[in-house]
Amino acid sequence: MSKIMITTKRYFLPFIFVTIVVSLSSCSYNPTARNINSGTPSISTIRTNKASSQTPSQIPSVAQLREKSPNQEFSKENTSSSLTPKTANSKTTNVTMYTSDTQCQELIPEKVSVPAEEPVTNVVSKILEKRDTSDFSLSGYRVNIKNGIATVDLRISADSKRQIASLSSCEQFALFGSLRKTLTSNAQWNIKEVRFTERGKDIVL
Repeated sequence: MSKIMITTKRYFLPFIFVTIVVSLSSCSYNPTARNINSGTPSISTIRTNKASSQTPSQIPSVAQLREKSPNQEFSKENTSSSLTPKTANSKTTNVTMYTSDTQCQELIPEKVSVPAEEPVTNVVSKILEKRDTSDFSLSGYRVNIKNGIATVDLRISADSKRQIASLSSCEQFALFGSLRKTLTSNAQWNIKEVRFTERGKDIVL
């Protein structure tokens, strides 16, 4: 029995010694500490820095998107396509607007303030809004000025119950008379004549 125990101890002692040596070696080697002390960045840090350095060049700014967009909105001073004028600029100017009296006998002048960026289209919008009713509805308009001639193109709404041809003489005077007098009376616009069309076709009054 004592011989067996001696033999067992003889074999186990070297094994225990080797185990202790391996354990001490693994404790003395710390790759994480080495990375921190030596100043060498870890793999995760390199990847993070690389991603952050590429982000600004990969994400285009709003200005770059606008420059690349082929369908940019372009508006001119005397052109518009809706009844609601754009008021991006806070500056305003005073113009004389003419509206019909209740009996459709004369046009009464009135000083109104409109955005200075597009005074012509904005004053036209004001006049059209007064004539836009439940049974006669306009969906938009366009104003073009060339060589002293202003062409006002009207767009009748698809669900409008009445058309331009069905307007009474009083209603025509209030609509077309107000537009013509307003556009020709403001001398700063140099408008000598006003034509009216509906989707490009001449309106016969």
